[in-house]
Amino acid sequence: MRNRPIPGSSGLIRAMSLLGDPVLHEACEPVTDFGPSLARLVEDMYATMYAAQGVGLAANQVGVPLRVFVYDCPDDDDVRHLGHLVNPKLVEADGITVRGPEGCLSLPGIEAGTPRFDRAVVEGVTVAGEPVRVIGTGFFARCLQHECDHLEGMVYTDRLTGLRRARALRAARRAPWARGG
Repeated sequence: MRNRPIPGSSGLIRAMSLLGDPVLHEACEPVTDFGPSLARLVEDMYATMYAAQGVGLAANQVGVPLRVFVYDCPDDDDVRHLGHLVNPKLVEADGITVRGPEGCLSLPGIEAGTPRFDRAVVEGVTVAGEPVRVIGTGFFARCLQHECDHLEGMVYTDRLTGLRRARALRAARRAPWARGG
């Protein structure tokens, strides 16, 4: 998919990096330039996330190896959380561990029961460089941990073991979007 504008938005839908793309498997670089190009990237990431019907998107998923992610995600009480984080750091992940269904825009159509903590706290800054602290529980905590993993060069299948991992990776190899598939 080539980059294309999204109707009714000034954001650009960017091409999605898929499992196997090297940019997904390397840690991202910290953002140092807080100029207009960062604001454009965040806007494009929102447009891309919405077009793909996702709840979160990391910059490396659109081929940009910078520590940035966006989200529009409900928690378990159906409260909507909307925002972005630049140079985020997962500072707390605790509570009970829940194995819940998890998918990823970089592995379209594939889900697997993935263990995550039920609470997460992430600190970072906005596109304007203002400090921000985000606390998530339930599904939103899962989203925050998932996006932080992306920025460290991990995809959710890296957290799977045994049969769950084998099944998810086999499904990815057989998926229509897979390289050579």
